[in-house]
Amino acid sequence: MIKISGLTKNYNKVPVLKNLNLDIKNGEIVGFAGLNGAGKSTTIRIASGIIFPSSGTVTVEEKDIVNEKVEASKYIGWVPELPNFEPRGKSISLLKYYAGFFGIGSKEAEQKAEKLLKQFSIWNARKKHLQDYSQGMKKRFSIAAAMIGDPNNYLFDETLNGLDPGGVKEMRDLMLSMKKDGKAVFLSSHILSELQNIADRIAIIKNGELIKILKHSDIDNLGETRIIVDVKNPDDKIFNILNKFGNAHESNGDILIEKITLPVDDIYKINEELVKAGYKVANVSAEGENLEEYFLKLVGGSL
Repeated sequence: MIKISGLTKNYNKVPVLKNLNLDIKNGEIVGFAGLNGAGKSTTIRIASGIIFPSSGTVTVEEKDIVNEKVEASKYIGWVPELPNFEPRGKSISLLKYYAGFFGIGSKEAEQKAEKLLKQFSIWNARKKHLQDYSQGMKKRFSIAAAMIGDPNNYLFDETLNGLDPGGVKEMRDLMLSMKKDGKAVFLSSHILSELQNIADRIAIIKNGELIKILKHSDIDNLGETRIIVDVKNPDDKIFNILNKFGNAHESNGDILIEKITLPVDDIYKINEELVKAGYKVANVSAEGENLEEYFLKLVGGSL
């Protein structure tokens, strides 16, 4: 479990994080969403022990990442947005070196390294220097490096960036497997659809402040409800009927009613009115905003 309490970070007296509180429980995937500069990477770098907070704490399995750094670090695997390794290093020797921090012996470390390199399809590149790896291969290697000690907690900072569609699926499956094994997974990503697919909760950050935490069950009912109307014989007069129920307009070929003025349970009345007027109704249904629309309204920007 990772627990973030009152986390604040200032650079030259300018606040980058402001009293952030969040926990990532065992067996849970928490997504972390925000625009560039919102404070996502700073949060993850502090949680990994790479930089120190100005105030507040991060504990990993109840070990303080600042005051008990050596112990806390044993329980966490971190994959940075831009992996940076010794250019002339080779995969197996580096993984064995990292394994040493976890007290893993040479023979076991070599076995683990082989298994991970094969798992992430970079075994055939084991004799190459890391400087000769593609960006995607470096990302895969960084994931293997984070897993070498089999920690209980993982920090993934924009890890899906730089991966091809197959790599994204592999990463999704990996995180779901980690969740099944009871591990805590904290994933920042600009790919909101992936967060929606796998996250149990999504924490949204803006200008260093945590402004919303969505449970997975919330995502189907975000923001204002709108009604989608599908008729086979539409004409301009249809809006005279639909505007009785809210703000009706056409959008990308669909007829939408927003700012609806009747309970969602009563949308059958729209269907009744349209049928009486001679329209052939294929469907009338209600939906919330999608995650991207809701997110952009909250943070006031663009992806």
